[in-house]
Amino acid sequence: MVAGMMQDHSSHELADQLTALQQQISTIIKGKPAQIKDCVACLMAGGHLLIEDLPGVGKTTLAHALSISMGLNFSRLQFTADLMPSDLLGVSVYEREKGAFVFHPGPVFAQVLLADEINRAGPKSQSALLEAMEENQVSIDGTSHALPQPFFVIATQNPSEQLGTYPLPESQLDRFLMCISLGYPDELAERELLSGQDSREALRSLPALMNPAALLAAQAAVRKIHAAPALLDYLQALIKATRSGQWFAEGLSPRAGLGVLRAARAMALLNGRDFVSPDDVQAILPQTIAHRLRPRAGAGRGPREQVRAMIEAIPLP
Repeated sequence: MVAGMMQDHSSHELADQLTALQQQISTIIKGKPAQIKDCVACLMAGGHLLIEDLPGVGKTTLAHALSISMGLNFSRLQFTADLMPSDLLGVSVYEREKGAFVFHPGPVFAQVLLADEINRAGPKSQSALLEAMEENQVSIDGTSHALPQPFFVIATQNPSEQLGTYPLPESQLDRFLMCISLGYPDELAERELLSGQDSREALRSLPALMNPAALLAAQAAVRKIHAAPALLDYLQALIKATRSGQWFAEGLSPRAGLGVLRAARAMALLNGRDFVSPDDVQAILPQTIAHRLRPRAGAGRGPREQVRAMIEAIPLP
């Protein structure tokens, strides 16, 4: 009993710390508390994040504010049609003084990598990033190089109808735990943006509220969040519904189901609880699975709307 009380107390302390972190990011990204919470949950769950939106709505600023607030080193790479894998991973260069090839690491060797406009790069560069996301290492000239820990990719993607984009293959989309959209700010938030200081100046004054060791400890705490058998029954019912053919062309993979559970555990921790509730699952489900699914032919709804309709149809435990 005492151990349970201590665990509950520590989960509340961690939740308070993460609430302060979200509030700090909200001073830079105005009027988007739900999206900021999703970003923090994604990182707590050890996943990677895809932000799909129009240019200029704050995607890069959000990534930068998140990395500064968490005390993580940050690297940004603009993906373009002529980007080579070596531009991302690094390259081995022969140094005459040493009489050997010396590896010069690329931008991927950061704790937070912002892959800006990822769908403007060709398939080879996208595949190079895929290995880094999946394996937490990269292979250069037959040698494996471990990436820093924690390692978190935030990729931004322009709408596919824009010129010069290469759609991400399903295998790469599946590596992103969450996909979110910021959208335009509301009137009040936009007025604050217009009358406030420049966001780049504001970023420079942000303090780090965490450090890499604290983040790794928080990710470990997420893995200990309890999921009751009834909650797992509910999650399985949702996964089964995606495979029924009623809502989507193909269903979720087992890996995607595990991702949903990790994200729900992270959301529970952000809400100050040491157990997952159905509310946590519902809160993260559209962001966690819609980018992996195609609505069945003639559905007349987009993936997110179809996920929400499915949630309404599946009874709670």
